[in-house]
Amino acid sequence: MSMNVFRLAGDMSHVFSIIILLLRLRVVKNAAGISVRTHELFLIVFVTRYLDLFTTFYSLYNSCMKVLYIASTAMIIYTIKYREPIKSTYDNAHDSFLHYRFAVLPCAVIALITHLIQHSFSIKPIDLLWIFSIYLESIAILPQLIVLQRYRDVENLTANYVFFMGAYRLLYILNWIYRSYTESFYQHHFVVYFCGVLQTLLYVDFFYYYAKSKKGGGGFTLPTNK
Repeated sequence: MSMNVFRLAGDMSHVFSIIILLLRLRVVKNAAGISVRTHELFLIVFVTRYLDLFTTFYSLYNSCMKVLYIASTAMIIYTIKYREPIKSTYDNAHDSFLHYRFAVLPCAVIALITHLIQHSFSIKPIDLLWIFSIYLESIAILPQLIVLQRYRDVENLTANYVFFMGAYRLLYILNWIYRSYTESFYQHHFVVYFCGVLQTLLYVDFFYYYAKSKKGGGGFTLPTNK
């Protein structure tokens, strides 16, 4: 994958979101408002997508970013679930989205159907896991958004972490558009496009209230569902 300003900005936005969350956990020592289930989904995404670490070398930058995403996500999960005093502040009752049943399983089924159609009903494990990771990433943020809606009052660092996660995907969409116009042999992948747009749309409501809170200079509060 070629580098451009949109891809670099997207990667840095993703890294920045991870740093913000790890900083929040380290300094505040509180996991209230954080969904560990979202990070479990992202860990599955990264592990299934980056199996090419063992088969193909693209660049040192590419390999380092993949290892960083896997390691940092695993660290976030471990910190929230097993390290005190953070463990005691994690509210499993709010973070109750059945992510394996309603995210992993449906995405696995859709990925299998898509893969079989694309490959004339033959199975290529790495390709299958890659397309599965694309589908799963598109909805991986759902548990986190549900937790925020249940808490309503969103802590500043948590809001910034979610904002930069959303910005990362938006910047990658701009990266795809840029590459389609500047690379002669750029290959379009409409499943990736669809999932990228879906993932970004999930953030739209959050983006609106985030921008509104920053403009007003007050706290970030999500509206109640009526």
